[in-house]
Amino acid sequence: MPAEVKVEAKSAQFASPPLTERQEARRRRILHASAQLAGRGGFDAVQMREVAESSQVALGTLYRYFPSKVHLLVATMQDQLDHMHGTLRKKPPAGDSAAERVAETLMRAFRALQREPHLADAMVRALTFADRSVSPEVDQVSRQTTAIILDAMGLDDPTPAQLSAVRVIEHTWHSALITWLSGRASIAQVKIDIETVCRLIDLTDPGERI
Repeated sequence: MPAEVKVEAKSAQFASPPLTERQEARRRRILHASAQLAGRGGFDAVQMREVAESSQVALGTLYRYFPSKVHLLVATMQDQLDHMHGTLRKKPPAGDSAAERVAETLMRAFRALQREPHLADAMVRALTFADRSVSPEVDQVSRQTTAIILDAMGLDDPTPAQLSAVRVIEHTWHSALITWLSGRASIAQVKIDIETVCRLIDLTDPGERI
């Protein structure tokens, strides 16, 4: 069994029990309130007391679900990525090559974030501020991004070389998002950077090991 599978299996033994239908509904309300507040005013607009009031849960209950604002906003990003992934599966990218499909996918995701710049900024700031206590949530964001890219590539069983290329693409996409949010890159420049890094996919030999 590969090492990463062993780690995931071990982690699953200590995973929290699944939420009940009522708990899941409560969690959905919390995430919806978080996204709405962030969408209106960014990171600073997301105050735990206001989130609790908007989602109609007690403040103590909110903290049991999410120990801090950073935990909450990283979970909000997980939720946004889940929604993006579902949308992309319904309407897959149409490029002829894997590189073209991944570039199209990431630009579609980028444009979705572009429509909600305050929300995008809040989520990216939360990822930046996240300490070790938020590592499981941050790792989940990375896994979701990887899954989106692999779906676009049409891969179920990527080689180590392909996974290395995917990691570099993820890093570039995240960096491009930060530079755009800070006003240091235009959408046109982001598109060029994404298309350039996605060429790594075509250069990756499936038989190579990195």
